[in-house]
Amino acid sequence: MRIIAGAIALVVLFFAMPAAGFGLEKADMVVVVKSESKLYLKCDGQIISQYHVVFGPDPQGHKQQEGDGKTPEGRYVLDYKNANSDFYKSIHISYPSRADRKRAARSGVDPGGEIMIHGQKNGAGWLASISKYFNWTQGCIAVSNRAMDEIWQAVDAGTSIEIKP
Repeated sequence: MRIIAGAIALVVLFFAMPAAGFGLEKADMVVVVKSESKLYLKCDGQIISQYHVVFGPDPQGHKQQEGDGKTPEGRYVLDYKNANSDFYKSIHISYPSRADRKRAARSGVDPGGEIMIHGQKNGAGWLASISKYFNWTQGCIAVSNRAMDEIWQAVDAGTSIEIKP
């Protein structure tokens, strides 16, 4: 009877403990530094993990319009996760902001959208060791599938992201 009670207590403890108790600390902020090709997960201002990232073919500067190959810069929110995307998991960035839409309207262009943090193209995960050397997205932030798994666990929808030059 003691063994069963002990096993039940362990199961209850396992499901009651937060993920951080098992080394999966939750991030309260994501910072991407384009000039470093790095994504940092932060908690209470401290870096808890970092990852190599790649961008679109023209990463310097703020995204101005759809198809420009740029990744936006500024503060946004990671507003939802998609486990069934065309890439190995994706987390949506709330671009374009109201200011981005106004700027695009003044220029008479479409600001674009569907900017994500994502893994490798489905079926092409084996290319991660090569694709990390090239900016190959259309303006998204790409990581290896392994990195995406870690980011996926550490980041909840609603987390802020700051993308710096």
